[in-house]
Amino acid sequence: MHDYILTLSCPDRMGIVHTVSGWLLTHHGNIVHAQQFGDTDSSQFFLRVHFALPAAEPIAALTDDFSSIAERFEMQCRFHDVTCKSRMLLLVSRQGHCLNDLLFRVRSGQMPAEVVGVASNHTDFQALVESHGLPFHHLPVTADTRAAQEALILALVEREQVDLVVLARYMQILSPALCRALEGRAINIHHSFLPGFKGARPYYQAHERGVKLIGATAHYVTEDLDEGPIIEQDIERVDHAMGPGELAGIGSDIESVVLSRAVRWHVEHRILLNGRRTVVFR
Repeated sequence: MHDYILTLSCPDRMGIVHTVSGWLLTHHGNIVHAQQFGDTDSSQFFLRVHFALPAAEPIAALTDDFSSIAERFEMQCRFHDVTCKSRMLLLVSRQGHCLNDLLFRVRSGQMPAEVVGVASNHTDFQALVESHGLPFHHLPVTADTRAAQEALILALVEREQVDLVVLARYMQILSPALCRALEGRAINIHHSFLPGFKGARPYYQAHERGVKLIGATAHYVTEDLDEGPIIEQDIERVDHAMGPGELAGIGSDIESVVLSRAVRWHVEHRILLNGRRTVVFR
């Protein structure tokens, strides 16, 4: 048997699941796992079906065969071959906790993805990246060279056939043009103090204000800075006895876990966009 995943969204109406199940039956497909959600606010229906076929089928052939159903129900849908790992490009600056975590998860087989390279505006983690046998791309950037540097990033994405770009604490604001080019396939992580504690040294700002909760948010990148559709969040309670360094350490742990969850759900095709929100089939 050969495994595939079908993800779809469409206006909610009767007969969607029945029709999809019938199509799978005609192809001798076996449903391994299925999840669905009907959003009453947007009147949209969302479905993820993991199914197996007796023999391998090209994605293009499945898409073409399913096209009449997709057209009838006004579906946005995609088929995914489970055996094909998503290709990821990681971007990082001078904080390496998220980068190190993702590299370990991929290398140890915990993350069903392939890292095709790491790009950075600094060289701090070149040795770490190369120790994993991966290419490291040093792409320094200034205000005057930003357009040229982003063109190099986009060229990497196209040349390496990248499915997902992960901003693993990449401390540069992407231009609107690059955000549009990477729409739906770039994930960012930030501490959940935003927008309350913007700028440098957020954990020192948080300590001065005596916060009792710290956390992190993973979201898709959009032109609206740090306001893209949220994928995952988490928090941890802190107290008065913890200094800024301790808060930063706890925050780093949360950021690593939250980003890894978001990346995993994306590469396992568990996330569907619902306007400015996401549907995550965990």
